[in-house]
Amino acid sequence: MTRHDLKIAGLIAVVVIVLGLALGYGVGLLVGGGRALPGAPAGGPAAFTAPEAQRLVNPDGGSLPGYRDVYVNDYAGLLDAEAVTRIRDDLIELYDRTGIEMTVLTIPSLGDYEHDGAIEPFATALFNAWGIGNAARNDGVLVLVARDDRVMRIEIGAGYAASWDGRMQRVIDTGFLPYFRDGLYQQGIVTGVGEIIRTLTGHFPGTYDDSTLRQGWGWILWQLSALGGWLWAVIAVPLAGAGLGLRRYLRLRPRPCPACGQMMRRLGEVADDAHLDGGQRLEEFLQSVDYDVWLCDGCGHMDIRRYRNWFSSYGACPTCQYHTLSTTTEVLVAATKSSTGRKRLTYDCKNCGYHDTELRTIPKVTESSSGSGRSSFGGGSSSGGGASGSW
Repeated sequence: MTRHDLKIAGLIAVVVIVLGLALGYGVGLLVGGGRALPGAPAGGPAAFTAPEAQRLVNPDGGSLPGYRDVYVNDYAGLLDAEAVTRIRDDLIELYDRTGIEMTVLTIPSLGDYEHDGAIEPFATALFNAWGIGNAARNDGVLVLVARDDRVMRIEIGAGYAASWDGRMQRVIDTGFLPYFRDGLYQQGIVTGVGEIIRTLTGHFPGTYDDSTLRQGWGWILWQLSALGGWLWAVIAVPLAGAGLGLRRYLRLRPRPCPACGQMMRRLGEVADDAHLDGGQRLEEFLQSVDYDVWLCDGCGHMDIRRYRNWFSSYGACPTCQYHTLSTTTEVLVAATKSSTGRKRLTYDCKNCGYHDTELRTIPKVTESSSGSGRSSFGGGSSSGGGASGSW
C-alpha cells in the first residue's frame, strides 16, 4: 500500500469514525435520561398464581385469563420461541434493574372471555386480578393484544401520573400499530415492548450501563433489528461483499517496487514457499497466517506481506513468536453455586516445541437473577390509566 493509498484510507476512516461518533452521541442524547433505576425490591412477590386453564372471575361479568408466566403469555400464537425468549429476557432485566413488573398477554378475542365491550375495562379488571406491579408503588405495566378484535391496550398502574397516558399512546402509535397494520404482529410486539422500556427508564433493553454514545447506537441497532432479519441480510451482504472486495483489491493490486519503481510480480502459493522460512510455512499449513511474496524482476527486490487469520485458534508462541501455539483446556474440578472450580490450560507450539501448563480458577456458578425466579406478581393495581389502539 503506497503512502497515497494510506492517506486516502486514513481520511475515509476518520470521516466514518467522526460521523459515527456524532450520530451515536446525538441519538444517545435524544433517547437517554429517563427515570431513576431503583433496582428490584427486596421483598418477594405475592403468593397468587393461576394457570391459563384456570380462568378468573371478571367482576364486570364473564371471565378473565389466568397466566402461566409472569412475563409473556402468548395465547394467540403471535410469537415464535425466539421472540418469546427475547421479550422475556428484556422484561426480566427491566425488573432486576428497576423493580417494574411488566407483562405481555396476547389473546385471540375478548369474546372468548364473554366480553363484548371495549378493551379498557377488560384490561383494568385483568390488571387488578393478576396484581401486576409493586403493591406500594403501583408501577406495573400490562400489554394486552386481542388479535381477532384488532385492538390492543397498554394498561399502567395507579402510581403513574395522567401524563403517562399520552406517552403510552405515542408508543402504541409509533411502536406497535405500524407493524400490526401490515400483519407483522411479532415485529410490532418486540419493537413496542422495547419502546415501552425506553419510555419508562430512558434505556433500551441491554443498555442500562452504556454511555450516551453507546445508548445512541444501541437505539439505532434496535430499530434495525426490529425491522426483521431480511433487512440485516440486505444491508450485511453488500457491506460484507464490499469489505471483502476492498480487502482483496488492496492485497492483490499491482504495486511498484520501492527500490527501482518497476511493477512487482506476486508469486503463486507454491513458488512463494521457497522464500518463506519453516515457521512461516507452518503458519500457512495451519491456516493461522497467509503470506504473499512480491518480487521485482528488475532489481530483484522482494517484499513479503503477512495476513493474519483472525478466526484461527492458534495464538502467538511466546518463544518463537509464530502463530503456531495451540491451547487445550481440561476441567479438573467443576464449579458449583457454593464453590469455585479449577481447570488446566496446556500450551503447545507446533513450531519450536514450547510447552507449558497453567492452572486457573473457575468462578462459582451464579444464582439466577431475582427476576428470572419470579412466579407471581407483587399485588399492584390500576385505576384505568394507559392507552389503547386499533388497526
